[in-house]
Amino acid sequence: MITGTTRLYAIIGDPIAHVRTPMAFNEYFLAQNIDAVCLPIHIGRDDLPRGWAGLKSIANLDGFIVTAPHKADAARLCEKLEGDGLHTRVVNTVRREADGSFSGTLLDGRGFVSGLIKQGHQVKGQRFYMAGAGGAGTALAYALADAGAAALTIQNRTRSKAEKLVIDVGAAYPGIDIRVGTADASSHDIAVNATSLGLAPDDGHSFDLASVDTSALVAEVVMKPDMTPLLIAAEKRGHPIHFGIHMLNSQLDLMMQFLGLDRPNAP
Repeated sequence: MITGTTRLYAIIGDPIAHVRTPMAFNEYFLAQNIDAVCLPIHIGRDDLPRGWAGLKSIANLDGFIVTAPHKADAARLCEKLEGDGLHTRVVNTVRREADGSFSGTLLDGRGFVSGLIKQGHQVKGQRFYMAGAGGAGTALAYALADAGAAALTIQNRTRSKAEKLVIDVGAAYPGIDIRVGTADASSHDIAVNATSLGLAPDDGHSFDLASVDTSALVAEVVMKPDMTPLLIAAEKRGHPIHFGIHMLNSQLDLMMQFLGLDRPNAP
């Protein structure tokens, strides 16, 4: 039951109707008997500074999740960055501190890696192809390199963003074979869509699915719908597939730890 003492958590993004975070958080709150609720908050693509001020003014808002397109801008607005947020300058989880300041971190990539492993897929030593060099792509690139991926090819609509990400990740993890690619995803063990394409049923694919080796795993970061146009087409071609929801489920514990909700009787 929501009362005057209920603490607030949120997820912000544009669009917001597709997100699964509120369901996952609220199920966790119920199971742990935590007096809190998580709500979706729609903040327009160009309206984050004004929305951020609104979030700051809600004194009983203890933290929030950040999704596209706000992850980079949210990092710039945070007073403090931690963990992967420090070197990526991208955040997806923000915590209110006792002094009212906001601290942010990035957990998408580690959640994606954990999700793959939990579903029985090898990460270390594998060759990855990834479409997307935005917030999700940045998170995945660092996490895959840290987890021991042998190679990573990054393709992005704006090539300069992919080039910068390749340079930055290569400098942080010199042991990985990392390069900028094209829509051709051949000769890789796992092909990943790390863009927002797939939210709508008529969305195209972020890479050339026909180029992917038939034995390769095709993976998503889009969480809703479960079967995106890419995964539907990949399954028809006989590929093993990996749902985007596994990333959220696997990073839920990490989010709760960062927000201080993993302790008994929190918040």
